[in-house]
Amino acid sequence: MNELLKKLKLIGIVPVIKINDAKNAVPLAEALMRGGLPCAEVTFRTAAAKEAIRNIATNCPEVLVGAGTVLTPQQAREAAEAGAQFIVSPGLNEAVVRYCIEKNIPVVPGINNPTGIEQALSLGLSTVKFFPAEQSGGINAIKAMSAPYEGVTFLPTGGINAGNVCTYLENGKVLCCGGSWMVPPDLIDGEDFAGIEKLVREAVDTVLGFKFKHIGFNSKNGEAAAEAVEKLHRIFSFGVDKRSASVFASPEIEVMNNPGRGTLGHVGIYTHNVARAVYHLGLRGVEFDMSTATYDKQGEMKFVYLKEEIHGFAYHLVH
Repeated sequence: MNELLKKLKLIGIVPVIKINDAKNAVPLAEALMRGGLPCAEVTFRTAAAKEAIRNIATNCPEVLVGAGTVLTPQQAREAAEAGAQFIVSPGLNEAVVRYCIEKNIPVVPGINNPTGIEQALSLGLSTVKFFPAEQSGGINAIKAMSAPYEGVTFLPTGGINAGNVCTYLENGKVLCCGGSWMVPPDLIDGEDFAGIEKLVREAVDTVLGFKFKHIGFNSKNGEAAAEAVEKLHRIFSFGVDKRSASVFASPEIEVMNNPGRGTLGHVGIYTHNVARAVYHLGLRGVEFDMSTATYDKQGEMKFVYLKEEIHGFAYHLVH
C-alpha cells in the first residue's frame, strides 16, 4: 500500500466537496483541519473546482487534496497541475486511469461489480471506489464481491452518512469512506465554517467510536486484589475472573495484582480502530507511549497507552 493510501486509511473519511466559489476553499480547508479531517476531495462538478484545488494546495499544504468526479484525461491533467494529490472518478474510464498511471498520479476509479474490479486489476490497481455504495448493495455487496479478490480494497462513496459509516469501516476490505454529510453545500455557500468544523469533529468522533471499556485499580499485591474482588462479589454479586496480572470483578472493574501504570490505576477506552484513533488524537495534541502498543496477526494495532496520566489514572485505547 503506498503512502497516500496509508494516510487515507488512517483518516478514515474523505470529505467529498462541491464548491461553487473558490474563495471559500481556504476557509473550508481550515475548518476541515480544525475539525480533524485534513483531507478534501474537490469534485469537478462546478467551474470553481480547479481554482479551489489550487487555493487549498497553495495555502493549506497540510491538507491532502484530491479531485473527484474526474471524467477525462484533460480534467485529470488540470487537477494535477492545480495541485491535486490524487484522482477519484465515478466509473472506470481506462483513458483516465492510463493517463494517471503514466503521470504517476494516484487514481481510484469507481466500480460496482466484479467486472470493474477485474478491469482495475488488469490496469495494475488494487484500490477502487465502490459507487454508488448504498444504491449498489452497500456493505453486503462489498463483502460478497471482495471474497474472490484478496488484496483489493474499497473506498465506498454514495449514501454514506453518520449512521452507516462505521458499518463500512468495520470491514477490513474498506480502506476509507467518502462522504459529504459533514460538508453540506449550503453551509459552504453560506460561509458557515464554524458549523462545518462542528460537523467534521462529530464525524471523526463517530468513526472513532470512543466508549468506556473498564477501569483498573492498582493493588499492592495479588492477595489484596483477590480480597477486594471477593468483597465486591459478596456485596454486589459481581463475578470473579482471575487472570495472570489482575482479577476482574465484572468486565468493567479490574483490580491489578501489583502497582501498575498510573498512580491509582488505569482506564480502558474502546475504539473502533486503534491506529486511526492514534492518528486523530495525535492531531489533537495527544501523545502515546508506542512501546506499549500491541498488534494482531494481521499487523493491526489493538492496544496502546497514552503518555499522559489524567487525575491519577493512565489511559489506554483498546479494540
